[in-house]
Amino acid sequence: MKEQPFPPAKLLLGILSREEAPWQEALRLFSRRWKGEVEIASKPFPFTASDYYGKEMGEPLLRRFFLFQGGFPPERLPEVKLFTNRLEERLRLEEGSPGRVVNLDPGILSLSSLIMATAKNFAHRIPLRNGIYAHLEYTFTRSGPKELEWTYPDFRQEEYKSFFFQARRLLLVS
Repeated sequence: MKEQPFPPAKLLLGILSREEAPWQEALRLFSRRWKGEVEIASKPFPFTASDYYGKEMGEPLLRRFFLFQGGFPPERLPEVKLFTNRLEERLRLEEGSPGRVVNLDPGILSLSSLIMATAKNFAHRIPLRNGIYAHLEYTFTRSGPKELEWTYPDFRQEEYKSFFFQARRLLLVS
């Protein structure tokens, strides 16, 4: 069988933060690095699924998602996650904070799935490279996103699913 490239996906960034200035700076630096213009952005979603990040970052926390224009090679997702890990640390140091001021979650959206990158290993996660794993969040059907046994609790919210299904439609017209 002949080698084939992956079909392009859409690059996605989830930003979790308490204050506006750090997430805006994170988005600016991320967009500059990946030469991407935001195609669609979610409204801010209250993050109430867990207190895990609140202990480090304070509360209340909001999560926003940004989908970028153009196609993105899925095999570059580990490189993006390594960049966001460094960017989280840079912004923490610039703010002089003991904990992160933003949590950055890159992913790729395709016609068939939403995959988020993570540095945390678990039985259902696929190793990519350099300690980065793929976390399959949803598969898509004609009727919408299909949750999986391991879908994160906040991604189970109807507002999230509605946003990602709407974002997926952009792939159908591009």
